[in-house]
Amino acid sequence: MTVTSPSFDELDRQIITILIDNARASFAEIGKAIGLSATAVKRRVDRLRKADVITGFRATVRPAALGWRTEAYIEVYCDSAASPRRIAEVARKYPEIASAMTVTGAADALLHIRATDVGHFEEVLEQIRSEPFIRKTISCMVLSHLLPESLEAGASGSAPEAFTGGSAGDAGMLL
Repeated sequence: MTVTSPSFDELDRQIITILIDNARASFAEIGKAIGLSATAVKRRVDRLRKADVITGFRATVRPAALGWRTEAYIEVYCDSAASPRRIAEVARKYPEIASAMTVTGAADALLHIRATDVGHFEEVLEQIRSEPFIRKTISCMVLSHLLPESLEAGASGSAPEAFTGGSAGDAGMLL
């Protein structure tokens, strides 16, 4: 199966950059910034949504403001019968799992956990470990965010280099 990237031009890139920085920007505000009418911006956004380039709009919040003060990453090692679908089913069971992905290397998956405190994290970890196909886990607690403006840290992101032409050091993270 071949996946093709949708074609988009510099105006589309500018629209995406503005929406990454402020998903609440109006079509009129975006149009004024890039020299298009609000109607033209709406058509482009609709096209980008239909092409699955823009997949949604979100509010970004500081996890600590919601009581999630403890954060960790868990490497998950499964028996040979664990499919990505099965791991995803487990990940969906726990609201503390902020993200889950399969990875290369020795681990089968990586889970990003947010909890209210260390005791809460330990409870979630024990529940995950009790899944019958999970062989072992290795946990790493987050002490601090070295890039506090990243989405992982709960900040709003900025457009990556591919959209802005900036350097890799200027790149933010997308949701």
